[in-house]
Amino acid sequence: MTTSAPLPGMIEISIDGKSVRVPSGTTVFDAARMNGINIPTLCHLQNQTPVGVCRLCVVDTGARVLSASCVRPVEPAMKVVTNSEKVLNARKTLLELLMSDHPSPCARQEKSGDCELEALAKAAGITQPRFAKRMVVRGKDDSSLAITVDHDACILCDRCIRGCDEVKNNFVLGRMGKGYSAVIAFDLNAPMGDSTCISCGECMVSCPTGALTNRGLAGTAIAADSRAEIFEAEELLQIPVFQGVSGTFLELNRGAIVKRRFRKGEVICREGEFGSTAFYIVEGRARVSISSPIAHVKTQGGAKGFFKRLTSTLVGREEDTREDEARDRTIPIDASVDLSYGNPVAELSPGDLFGEMTCMNFYPRSATVIAESDVVAYEMLRNVLDIMLKNKTFRAQLDETYRRRALENHLRGVPMFANLSAEFIAHIKESVELQRFAPGQTIVQQGEPADSFYLVRIGFVKVSENYPGGEMVLAYLSRGDYFGEIGLLSGGVRTATCTALDHVELVRISGDDFRDMVVRFPSVRSGIEAIAVERSAANKQRLQMVHSVPIDQFLSQGLMEAQSLLVLDLQNCTRCDACVNACADAHDGVTRLVRDGLRFDRYLVATSCRQCRDPLCMVGCPVGSIRRRNSLEVIIEDWCIGCGLCARNCPYGNINRHPFEVLADDPENAGRKKAAIKQKATSCDLCTHLKEPSCVYACPHDAAHRVDPKTFFAEMLSQTSAK
Repeated sequence: MTTSAPLPGMIEISIDGKSVRVPSGTTVFDAARMNGINIPTLCHLQNQTPVGVCRLCVVDTGARVLSASCVRPVEPAMKVVTNSEKVLNARKTLLELLMSDHPSPCARQEKSGDCELEALAKAAGITQPRFAKRMVVRGKDDSSLAITVDHDACILCDRCIRGCDEVKNNFVLGRMGKGYSAVIAFDLNAPMGDSTCISCGECMVSCPTGALTNRGLAGTAIAADSRAEIFEAEELLQIPVFQGVSGTFLELNRGAIVKRRFRKGEVICREGEFGSTAFYIVEGRARVSISSPIAHVKTQGGAKGFFKRLTSTLVGREEDTREDEARDRTIPIDASVDLSYGNPVAELSPGDLFGEMTCMNFYPRSATVIAESDVVAYEMLRNVLDIMLKNKTFRAQLDETYRRRALENHLRGVPMFANLSAEFIAHIKESVELQRFAPGQTIVQQGEPADSFYLVRIGFVKVSENYPGGEMVLAYLSRGDYFGEIGLLSGGVRTATCTALDHVELVRISGDDFRDMVVRFPSVRSGIEAIAVERSAANKQRLQMVHSVPIDQFLSQGLMEAQSLLVLDLQNCTRCDACVNACADAHDGVTRLVRDGLRFDRYLVATSCRQCRDPLCMVGCPVGSIRRRNSLEVIIEDWCIGCGLCARNCPYGNINRHPFEVLADDPENAGRKKAAIKQKATSCDLCTHLKEPSCVYACPHDAAHRVDPKTFFAEMLSQTSAK
């Protein structure tokens, strides 16, 4: 009997007593798999490079120690044993060690019952590991809208890393730390939602445990109606702007994006309404506008009496010029265009995205959008928009649209940049960098070198300084505001920390371009220097306050932020409510103060507008209409749309909405007007038309006082410490 010779390049080995032939270079694991012999593993997938980190696939090759079969190549005449008592005991010990740190059942086991680790442990008869559990909890990361990360369920198999790197070429994941402290990290240890992860889902598909699972958010589908066309993932991937988005993600979030068709004249969304979706136009044209009257609330004297009664009316800025009113030429809205102050109407066309801030941060709609022609648009929820904004194709299209249509108007909308030449604007359009930051992410850090100038494109930025005893907020910046000029002009370092309050996008101008701009355009330099001097002076004033008054005492009650407080001396106050009644009498029967609030020593800080140094009421205004420049009074600009967000944001309940009857377009009768109620935000005006506030004047016991807290409480505390 003759034995056939081995084929060239083939190696003959023995696995569990069975003789097999495999190509040279084959691993023991693959050799066993090709011949129907199962070897358990947790770190190895066929479409990924084997790394041998879990060691669960160990086999006996006759060597001094057991070998990881996924990385051990075959050798001629090798005898492999995969199921001896020695091998099985080694695997069981490894499984017990992994299970001792595993939160059983993990999220994957609870949802689908297919956690690979728990399945192997059950097959090995492991019910209770012999080893103590990890004492340090590594925690969860819920920052991603698509994937939940449970670091405690991670077994450091690296399958997610190889899936991200080798399969998708995204290079987001990696290991951080060594030994017992080793963990999987996103970018430079950023939360997953803040990283460059595009939520393709490859890491989640690769993960053998519940460390990475589909978030499965409740309410990830837009309310269905007869006009909403729901897509299958395959259909969406044929659309150019969706190319590169994970089909797995789209399938898991089916219904979170729909196609809508609007006929000419139909309203797509209305200003002031709260929403949770964004719209991307693919066909047709739409008109975006503000229907609220471009006028501010003016309170002025009416009938005579012991207290002069004040009446609130709507007045245009031409009739009533306010000293610190902004002279912006444009009104910022939640779209790829801004509106002209003189004619607050613009056009949206294919490729435009609107409602981004509403969708990402749940702010009110900033404007009314009406179809100018038949319009086809995709409406999407936040989880889809977040992924789309990370998609390179979609992001590049949005950025190109912004550079082409809005960047010049955005720059020229800032008064001091209005005189930039067309040539320089063209250069800036090509050289600026558009950056995106997640809520809570630090943009620049106090003390680091200043190398850039930033213009806020979308969202709100908190500017703060750190002092012994706490953080002091200096300002809140919104669209059209800028920062970074102080460090660049002084050639030094950042004087404050800037943090994204919500979904923020910035226009970054390099230090070289900034210096070129201020050299070529003296008017720009003088304007920026004036603002920088003003900001520096205000910061020095705050610093003096910190040195004179314990910051922790002020921060604990919010007194640090006030410029004007209504305080009641409780030793003199008889609770007669004359102050409250006087305020109501002076303001159409609606009081703007409540005799209740925080107590500091013997003083009651009444619930009345504090004219905060850094008012929270400004945060989130969809059209940037509430602001304060140099005066005590908070300015509510003409284009306030009356959404009421500022009233909800005020922590002291000191802003309300005042209804006014106006003439508005009648949708049922084209070209005709009808009476309608429009609301505008109002706050305490300090009775600026009177010699002193009514509440103070009315107090019969000299208990009510309007004070500057930095002086008033500094003196009070110094007197207390002297006793």
